Amino acid sequence: MPTVRNLALVRDTTRVDLGDLTRVAAALQKQVLTDFVPAWRRPATVDAFVRLEDVPVGHWPMIVRDDIPYNAEGIHLDNQWGPFALVRWAPGWSLTASHECLEMLADPYGRRLRQGPSIKAGQGTVQYLVEVCDPSEAEAFAYEVDGIVVSDFYLGAFFDKSAKAGTRYSFTNAVKRPRQVLRGGYISWRVPSTGEWWQQTYFGASPQFEFLGAMSRGMNPREFTDGQTRIPKKFFTPKDRAGRARRTLAVRAAMGPAVRSMPVPLGARTSSAAKATALRAQVRRIAGVR
Repeated sequence: MPTVRNLALVRDTTRVDLGDLTRVAAALQKQVLTDFVPAWRRPATVDAFVRLEDVPVGHWPMIVRDDIPYNAEGIHLDNQWGPFALVRWAPGWSLTASHECLEMLADPYGRRLRQGPSIKAGQGTVQYLVEVCDPSEAEAFAYEVDGIVVSDFYLGAFFDKSAKAGTRYSFTNAVKRPRQVLRGGYISWRVPSTGEWWQQTYFGASPQFEFLGAMSRGMNPREFTDGQTRIPKKFFTPKDRAGRARRTLAVRAAMGPAVRSMPVPLGARTSSAAKATALRAQVRRIAGVR
């Protein structure tokens, strides 16, 4: 049975109130159990904590801050206590939190590689860094869990040698073939014969190859590649609520009757405030309070 990891979503900013913190943590928990675990077999709990000092030692913190010391919306690292993630607060920060949560579970220490044909001609078989959200990380390919924006992620078939009809390569089905990078995303790999790292990025009008060079001995592949990647913030700005709702409904429908029968209370379909009002009224009735 896979080890169950414990993740802690922690605020280190006054911009995130307790309600937002707990709602995002609940959405990430549902995403992990319902969507991610069937594909990656990496179960985890996700709990909200107001202070970093309250996080149990065995938990992996995801810390939401006004700013982070990297030119990125988020990053996952590790130290002597284990893996942790930093998330920059911004409108739609839940997308980044979801991204870091899933990638930390798939590759806690940033060293996991998968072999496959290079997307750059002439390189043969290369080693891809396992970063499950990077190729389709943009908001344009996100979906919602209980009205909270969460990240798309690729599935195991993403590293297949060739495309096969009827195969899903990412959870939302946005990725249509193995090792495809969508606009706003990127992918990193190592050429074994030279030890050199490359990326394909798609931040402009078309995908581009980027030469990163050789990594110094002892460096972490994830830190090395992320440290050289500059992703325009526009790709993370929430703007297409209707599109996310359509993607969410489509992907739930594709997952089969067991999942379709589960309530998916998107913001457009149900009101948490109305439910809370009704529950309070029922409790007052039970207690005999008018």
